[in-house]
Amino acid sequence: MIDTRDLAYLDMAEALAVKALGATRPNPHVGAVVVRDGRIVGSGFHAAAGKPHAEIIALQEAGDQARRATLYLSLEPCIHWGRTPPCCESVLASGVRRVVVANLDPNPAIHGRGVRNLRRAGIAVDVAGRPERKSGLNEMHAAYIVNGRPFVTLKAALSADGKLATRTGEARWVSSPEAREYAHFLRSENDAILVGAGTVAADDPRLTVRPPGRKGKPIHRAILDPKLQLPAGARLLEKNCGGPVLVYTRSASGDSGHGRRMMRLRGLGAEVVPVPENRGRLDLRRVLADLARREIAGLLVEGGGRTASAFLSSGLVDKAVFMIAPLLIGGPGAVGLWEGAGTSRLSEALRFVKSSAFRLGGDLVVEGYF
Repeated sequence: MIDTRDLAYLDMAEALAVKALGATRPNPHVGAVVVRDGRIVGSGFHAAAGKPHAEIIALQEAGDQARRATLYLSLEPCIHWGRTPPCCESVLASGVRRVVVANLDPNPAIHGRGVRNLRRAGIAVDVAGRPERKSGLNEMHAAYIVNGRPFVTLKAALSADGKLATRTGEARWVSSPEAREYAHFLRSENDAILVGAGTVAADDPRLTVRPPGRKGKPIHRAILDPKLQLPAGARLLEKNCGGPVLVYTRSASGDSGHGRRMMRLRGLGAEVVPVPENRGRLDLRRVLADLARREIAGLLVEGGGRTASAFLSSGLVDKAVFMIAPLLIGGPGAVGLWEGAGTSRLSEALRFVKSSAFRLGGDLVVEGYF
């Protein structure tokens, strides 16, 4: 039976897991707390793939005091060999008498098996099963494991009338400084950023991670560039700029200069990845499959109208973060979030199944799941 004290310790475990947010790909974020006689004797969190798991760190810190103690975990312990040994064996060897986990692991190779393994060995195990608590903590990992592709978050700074930029393309800055800083925290939580070649040409971004305390985190930077028009002087191609650059382009082109431009970009340090087209555009599912092969669990899409439209039209957006500024741009020539014909019937419109909102600076930030 789980009581309020158990939930408080699970809160602590989840708070520890948050310390490595965005740093554990493709592994989940996990925290652990060991409690004996009402006193915390060990704690830890998983810092990165290949490093010890949370329960191992917490049990090592507890030492002999782990015997007859209770282990609190934000996620079910693993039972398989990966980059590290299975954690269940260490839990069994520690002498803990009870284990409380917030949720089962979504990985089909683990789901429920870790709990059953401990129970068969005589350890009391309780599962809180409270997805409403820290529900977003491992949403990227779960999508990556279950769906075999990255969890896609679409981020956009919009005017109150839904425009990304004016009719001349001016978009700097639609959002407030506070919202732009929050956008960097979103980058730090993801494993890759994706934009279109048009955004690079217009804004020349570095696409780096620069929030306080997390500056310099290497992150994959993906560019959709069917015609390989990425400028040789683009700042994201600078050496030691912030992480690998992946340029996705069409796999078949009648342009005689396509191969030459491909070699030029590779010479500048970018990895050029040819993918087939689908209805005249790069096949985004192939792009996501390639990113998954690179163990990218979370992808932040920051592109302009064409890129946002392509992902929305393909039904590939899992979550949207819209930073809505208190201004009106207007005009049919202004750049909208979703270009093209759109839907003709409200019944066919995309709707959030879950959403929330908060104020940041002068903007309203709306986060929703499809």
